[in-house]
Amino acid sequence: MVSAFSAANGVVLGQVKTAQKSNEITAIPELLKLFNLQGCLVTIDAMGCQKKIATQVLQKGADYLLSVKGNQPALADAFEAAFPIAKVASFAGDSYVTDEKNRGRQETRYHIVSELTEEFQELSYEWPGLKTVGVVMSFRQEGDEAPEEPMIRYYISSADLSAKKLAEAARQHWYVENKLHWSLDVALREDACKIHRGQAAENLARVRHIALNYLKGEKSFKGGIRRKQKKAALDETYLADVLAV
Repeated sequence: MVSAFSAANGVVLGQVKTAQKSNEITAIPELLKLFNLQGCLVTIDAMGCQKKIATQVLQKGADYLLSVKGNQPALADAFEAAFPIAKVASFAGDSYVTDEKNRGRQETRYHIVSELTEEFQELSYEWPGLKTVGVVMSFRQEGDEAPEEPMIRYYISSADLSAKKLAEAARQHWYVENKLHWSLDVALREDACKIHRGQAAENLARVRHIALNYLKGEKSFKGGIRRKQKKAALDETYLADVLAV
């Protein structure tokens, strides 16, 4: 199942099942057809870094922010040539740094954005609307141990992003993992479900997404998803409040 998740609202907007012997590349265009994306910034993993998908996002009136990895070797090579680690660390243009500490772990992320450099000029004719390239370099440290080797991620975008906006969008992209998939697994026990006959797994996935949207939308009770589930099961008045969201 490929899901579209609204980072601003914390809800699933829609989902499409991938066909047998297929993958997200064919499912993402079908999912994009379902929405009015005017004015939105659509972030997609490296699997969706495809020229046709970028074109479709622009045709829907939105901008794209696509992660770049080895599945697009020309782009990856251009990034490596234009932004070696030494240049990223001493970048003179727009940059933004975030520093997070959580449970003894510290992660520092350094974000830079640039207009198209010489290395990207020819590629700009292949990628519709390409305006901005970005690099995120992150360092993670556990306690007093030495920092791990830096992790570098590359992005292309049709929007005129600032480094701060890139940082926000890249971070919000992971909401689909820690606010959707984590909730589905931990609270709704999706991974533990053994029901697979016929279309049952797909149907239950849709029901879980609907239930999660309702539970997240109910704001009067300050509790997690599992507590809200239990309260809704024991209190019909609260259940009515959830369903009225």
